[in-house]
Amino acid sequence: MISILRIVLLCLIFLASALSGAADLKPWPGGLTPGLELQELDGRGHRLTDYGGKVVLVNFWATWCVPCRDEMPSIQRLKEKLAGMPFEVLAVNLDEPEARVRKFLSQMKVDFTVLLDPEMKVAKAWNARILPASFVIGPDGRIRYSLVGDLDWAHDHVVSRVAELLPVTK
Repeated sequence: MISILRIVLLCLIFLASALSGAADLKPWPGGLTPGLELQELDGRGHRLTDYGGKVVLVNFWATWCVPCRDEMPSIQRLKEKLAGMPFEVLAVNLDEPEARVRKFLSQMKVDFTVLLDPEMKVAKAWNARILPASFVIGPDGRIRYSLVGDLDWAHDHVVSRVAELLPVTK
């Protein structure tokens, strides 16, 4: 009986440690940053290369994705915490009707850039198969961190990890 309790306890400890590390930025293992060229709801085009010299959070999401919706306010708070610094958010919506995205955004007050990926070509290039999928891009245009799943982007630990990438200003 004691050995069964030990096994159960070890399994619970392992599960707790696995879950606690699941929602954290993972250092990018390497590889080139895929291209990103999409349009906002108003038709204005954006290319990732236009954001050189800035840290960029690229977040793939959908309105039907509960974790995506849950993390949106914390992404907004991250943007606010880094206000005035070379930091941008590009939230890439996957393959949803423009009207649905507009309705969602009318209820979720965010002021970061929302892009449309109607054919999911960019999501496929970025291998964003599970949502939310996020990538933190350094000022040199290289992916530095990635994450699959939601995260409290406004948590001090996360803010400091992102802020470490900001270029030093003179």
